[in-house]
Amino acid sequence: MDDTNKRVIVAFAVSFAILMVWKFAFPPPEPPASPSKAPAAAQTQPAAPKPDTTPAPPSGKTTVPRAAAKLAPAAPVELPVQQGKKAEEIVIENDAARVTLSTEGAVVKSWILRKFRDEKGEPLDVVNRAACETLGFPLSLKLSDEEMTTKLNSALFVATPEGPTLKAPTKLELVYSDGKVQARKVLSFGPAYEVHVEASVTDGQRFLPVEVAWPGGFGDQSLAPQAKAALDRVLYGGAEKFENVVQRKVEEERTIPGPFEIAGMDDRYFLNVFLPDAPDQVFFRVSRRTWNPPEWKEKEPPKETTAALGTQQTKPLAFRLFVGPKDLDVLRSVNPPLDHVVDFGWFSFVAKPLFLVLRYIHDHWIQNYGWAIVLLTIIINLAMFPLRLKQIRSAQEMQRVAPIVKGIQDKYKQYKFNDPRKQKMNQEIMKLYQEHGINPLGGCLPMVIQLPFLYGFYRVLDLSIELRHAPWIGYIKDLSAPDHYYVLLAVMIITMFVLQRMTPMTTADPMQQRMFMIMPIFFGVMFYRVASGLVLYWMTSNCVQIGQQVFINRMIPRPSPVPAPRKAAGAKE
Repeated sequence: MDDTNKRVIVAFAVSFAILMVWKFAFPPPEPPASPSKAPAAAQTQPAAPKPDTTPAPPSGKTTVPRAAAKLAPAAPVELPVQQGKKAEEIVIENDAARVTLSTEGAVVKSWILRKFRDEKGEPLDVVNRAACETLGFPLSLKLSDEEMTTKLNSALFVATPEGPTLKAPTKLELVYSDGKVQARKVLSFGPAYEVHVEASVTDGQRFLPVEVAWPGGFGDQSLAPQAKAALDRVLYGGAEKFENVVQRKVEEERTIPGPFEIAGMDDRYFLNVFLPDAPDQVFFRVSRRTWNPPEWKEKEPPKETTAALGTQQTKPLAFRLFVGPKDLDVLRSVNPPLDHVVDFGWFSFVAKPLFLVLRYIHDHWIQNYGWAIVLLTIIINLAMFPLRLKQIRSAQEMQRVAPIVKGIQDKYKQYKFNDPRKQKMNQEIMKLYQEHGINPLGGCLPMVIQLPFLYGFYRVLDLSIELRHAPWIGYIKDLSAPDHYYVLLAVMIITMFVLQRMTPMTTADPMQQRMFMIMPIFFGVMFYRVASGLVLYWMTSNCVQIGQQVFINRMIPRPSPVPAPRKAAGAKE
């Protein structure tokens, strides 16, 4: 193998390493900072209408932006007093979720996704209750009047119908009034992962601008904070094209004006987004706040994200709230479809079909994702066998002329790499290849073609919720997590060594041969902390290629090498 071929192999390995760390080294750009502390939406919204002379009927659920101007009615209107006697919890259940609300503040205390478990095997609650005790609970309100905000988020609401347990589909209304201000939240639960929310605050004359917030972060709270920090995102924009930023990159409060179809947060496998009824009349506010968890031993206290949807309009704030898995079928069923939230990366044209075929194999042939990966890997390698056969033949031809190439290289070995005469050496080698009909890149083509499949499998295993906690055999209980005993990794490295020993070596250069022998170790380092399903794919691919190589070695004998030309007597060295 000449220097060109050598550089191609190194480039392949380096390219894959870059892809593996891309999402950590180069996170998406941060959202643009708002030009002022006031909500940016206020700059684009039309002026609020003058107050009506008749009281507006209380409706919806509201929260007012901090920077909104206080709206004092010309003549106070007395509202009927509606206050609860004690804090009660109401549970709403359907097949998808189990949501617990408290009449104290009319907020969510727990949101359990019933079909999923956390890393500890407990029911998956996407609400960080410990953080919310400090930062506030989901569906809390925010107004321009901080004192009123605090009062409403701790007030005792009256619930209709009364609990303690309601079965979806159902509508739950929570109302509080002290005679001067009335807050109202109406939550309509369906059979799936969506909840329609209408929130409002009225002084009897008009509705006040309002925000509804989800404080305390979101997602699988059983994961280590460091693991979540690298994956949790804030996203907003259209359902097909949206902006996203890693939550840890949000260093100060930001307000993003509408219009947008979606706005919210996600983690590796789950999504929590507001879907506003009036996309052009809302804004999205995001911030990060510290809190002190019990038994926290690190130097810096952790931060959690607060995402809020707000409006400057003097009317109820209405939206749908989707809280559920990033399952393609589930996301496609939402209006608008949210399947673009699952980003398969650069090679999505390979990764997405890989996932669909893998899921088909699992659903119709083998109800085990580990064996489905094995079977799909065999199919891919059989489909690529003609290319591999071409690779072997190219390698055998290069091995046959290796003595001549070695002689040419020896002739120019005294020159430095950047010496112009080195270029002449490459020209002689290329001329030799042309005379023998050899494509020097032919041996690398199958390896390059495997790169999209390798990266595609990486993205599928990294993002597909179907692979979350999917077992294979023995101690491997989660194909999306690393193999902590490194058995698969060790077998992968061994099979790479075996495959290299069986494959024709295209170079006689000892240094290049040593480089080839290091490649399994290099790949072992790269695969050290990746999903065990990806290691299973590469290991299986090695085993299939070993079988193919045995067949090739028996069916296609190795050609005899072409002897290097002898030097004439008396020729100078």
